[in-house]
Amino acid sequence: MKKKSTSPSGFFNPRVIIALLVCMAGVCSFVTGTVPAFLRPKGQVNASQRTLAFEERVSYQKAIEEVYWRHRIWPKERKDSKPSLDAVMSQAQIEKKVTDYLRNSQALQDYWQRPITAEQLQAEMDRMAKNTKQPEVLRELFEALGNDPFLIAECLVRPALAERLITNWYAYDQRIHGELKQRAQTELQAHSSIEHVKQLGGTYSEIEFVKSEGGKREEHRRHERGVRLTNQEWDKTVQKLAAMFSGISHGSTLRRAVAGTDLITQIKPGVVSPLQEDEDRFYATTVVEKTNDRLKLATVAWSKEPLESWLAKAENQVPVAIAVPGLGYTPPEILGGGCTNDTWTATAGPPDVRYGHTAVWTGSEMIIWGGDYGYYPYFYFRNTGARYNPSTDTWATTSNANAPAGRAGHTAAWTGTEMIIWGGEDGFYTVTNTGGRYNPSTNSWMPTSVTNAPDPRSNHTAVWTGNEMIVWGGTGATYFNTGGKYNPNTDSWTAVGTTNAPTGRYDATAVWTGSEMIVWGGSNDNSVFNTGGRYNPVTNSWIATTTSNAPAGRMAHTSVWTGTEMVVWGGRDIDTNQHFNTGGKYNPGTNSWTTTSTANAPTGRDSHTAVWTGDQMIIWGGFGESFNTNTGGRYTPGTNSWTATSTTNAPDSRSGHSAIWTGNEMIVWGGGGDSAALNSGGRYNPSNDSWTNTNTYDVPEARDSHTAVWTGGEMIVWGGTGYPNYFNTGSRYDPATSNWTATSLTNAPSARAGHTAVWTGSEMIVWGGHDENSGELDTGGRYNPSTNDWSATSTIDVPTPRQWHTATWTGSEMIVWGGWDGFDDLNTGGRYDPQTDTWAIASTAGAPIPRDTHTAIWTGSEMIVWGGWNVDAQSYLNTERTGGKSESHGGVDWQRNDRMGRI
Repeated sequence: MKKKSTSPSGFFNPRVIIALLVCMAGVCSFVTGTVPAFLRPKGQVNASQRTLAFEERVSYQKAIEEVYWRHRIWPKERKDSKPSLDAVMSQAQIEKKVTDYLRNSQALQDYWQRPITAEQLQAEMDRMAKNTKQPEVLRELFEALGNDPFLIAECLVRPALAERLITNWYAYDQRIHGELKQRAQTELQAHSSIEHVKQLGGTYSEIEFVKSEGGKREEHRRHERGVRLTNQEWDKTVQKLAAMFSGISHGSTLRRAVAGTDLITQIKPGVVSPLQEDEDRFYATTVVEKTNDRLKLATVAWSKEPLESWLAKAENQVPVAIAVPGLGYTPPEILGGGCTNDTWTATAGPPDVRYGHTAVWTGSEMIIWGGDYGYYPYFYFRNTGARYNPSTDTWATTSNANAPAGRAGHTAAWTGTEMIIWGGEDGFYTVTNTGGRYNPSTNSWMPTSVTNAPDPRSNHTAVWTGNEMIVWGGTGATYFNTGGKYNPNTDSWTAVGTTNAPTGRYDATAVWTGSEMIVWGGSNDNSVFNTGGRYNPVTNSWIATTTSNAPAGRMAHTSVWTGTEMVVWGGRDIDTNQHFNTGGKYNPGTNSWTTTSTANAPTGRDSHTAVWTGDQMIIWGGFGESFNTNTGGRYTPGTNSWTATSTTNAPDSRSGHSAIWTGNEMIVWGGGGDSAALNSGGRYNPSNDSWTNTNTYDVPEARDSHTAVWTGGEMIVWGGTGYPNYFNTGSRYDPATSNWTATSLTNAPSARAGHTAVWTGSEMIVWGGHDENSGELDTGGRYNPSTNDWSATSTIDVPTPRQWHTATWTGSEMIVWGGWDGFDDLNTGGRYDPQTDTWAIASTAGAPIPRDTHTAIWTGSEMIVWGGWNVDAQSYLNTERTGGKSESHGGVDWQRNDRMGRI
């Protein structure tokens, strides 16, 4: 599809910018040069000034890059010495980094009137210092900036914060994407039948979902039979489709609207959905074919313009001198002394959900890229990625300029200066032989040559030898036993010999020994293999691995190289669907196998991950007989023994995730959960066998039917459902710093949705709702944000359990009223006094008829309720009543007066 550029006509026209104005804490700097008139200060500002010229910023950026380069891994396979930073990163490339973050900062001011403030910079600086997982590296970064909090704020914090904020603001801004949306809507109106969908101007694709028997996952046969979903995945897909075609987006409302019916009956083949939107595109979907266990969908998508290309046009003048106020920052204390052994630590602000992606460790950053997200409506392939820096606990997106097309099932290798990705599935039923080389220092891509490249394929293997990447096997037009050696210095391919090569297969594993590539296992969909081969790239020859005492044939297993042996473990048999907890150690020197112990071994699984620490193999996650898992184990080859990994605070169960070893901890990220793809992760330290949960800057998980209250300085959200999950989590959002802080789980009420919440002036009170078993609740809790503590509300004399009721705060009491008890609507309620933790029954004399999903407000002396739904009459209501506390008898009376009621 030819992409139409988006005009910035919805904003003021950018002018020549010679200086960047930074407004912090209400004080704006003086800026010399030509700036828009409305950006100039109206009068003299008496504030101390600090000026950072562009050249100064560049010099500090280079100091930062020197720290990162010192920690950058130079693969041991490389025979050449690690070069200096100057040899791999030019002055122009460093200047571009500065230009990019200044452009981002300026765009936040120009287009969203959201200049980055001193409070935001201080808060982010404090967060980095508090949450760093590599305090020694962060100290080096601070030292490179002279331990000057002003320089830290401007040169280290601003780049990360500006990128995060502008990405959030850009994604759904209709001033930018509105023209594309209008064009897509016009096309849909003109071609609204399934026969015309292919004629639309967007990108057309098809996908088939199949409900797996018994909830078993068979994802590796996707190219044959479509995407096979577990029962939970199927239910989630059907619910999302039913909501899309019914026009009901609210999960609880949808479930009630179709109560007693099968959701799949709400999905009509041949109907084109209304236009939908996510962060990357607009799209519409139609069901081509439908049975009770199979859905074939067609989707047409209009991709949004990438942020990078929009910024290049909108902010095309480069700031060359920046004056900023010399406001005082408080130097943050870097907490902790490094990673706590055998623990998990949260990663912050990750990329979008995905699985089937790749991950490499550079020595200072984890780079993830690509992948797909196959739970409706997210079933297309990503060409995006991000770099996670554990020292600052921040994510930075990888450039999309010249990036390869989106894909999953590809491979990635780290060369010491670049990540090379290649091959993969770039569409449903299509594979590619393209790739790209990504340089994290310059945040830039270069394509890999396709001349003499291997045939297109996915689910192949790849290893890095020190000067070449060797790819082998995979599936595409056939099951390949071919491959290629790619030299990034010459951008050229050389074929891998096939004489004595193993049988064609996919989902094998491969390790590099220092002189040979060993491949083993895999499948051709008819059977699984316990065979393999050792490939010598110097002689371009193969030697078969022995099958004597080899593990049973399998696919989707893992393997690691210990320095003397290849250890394989796990996987499954495609015919019996047996998930293995067995493995073997292969010694290429003696061409022999030794069985790994099963005593205390993790349960059988496939699609897990494995990393080598130097003396142990850590496996984690994966898919077992019916469900994903969040368990794992540490295997010591020297003693042939297993030790279980802790599950306390471990990440959610998943498979198809990524894992890397940093030198002292394992970082896992992404993958497919039991009900959705994930964008969370965790860091595991084997020394003390402990985890710390990952988060997205403490932003709560996506949900509906939750509650929110405003405290005067923060918004507190809590509870809700992201079908089929229910939450007892929440977070406090501070708009001044744009930061989230998670609410405590200690003594928190049980997970629920459809509840209510009120703010008392010092506490949030939540009450009622329903849980994941569709049971109505009469419990609640009081949350104090100052102490981050919960205390339960009394259940003595409490109103009957209910959901979809209302709650108001009178100044001393919370009044709950109405709602649905699971069988009928209610016109009862109660008054809760948090000072005494007691309930009093609300009067029903003159009360409105029973209802749910109505509204209620407190006027200062009365509660007014209006509207709602009456299940018996199956109708919406337009009547009102008011109720208030009667001083004469302490109860609540109801009164109607010309459609209104008063006490």
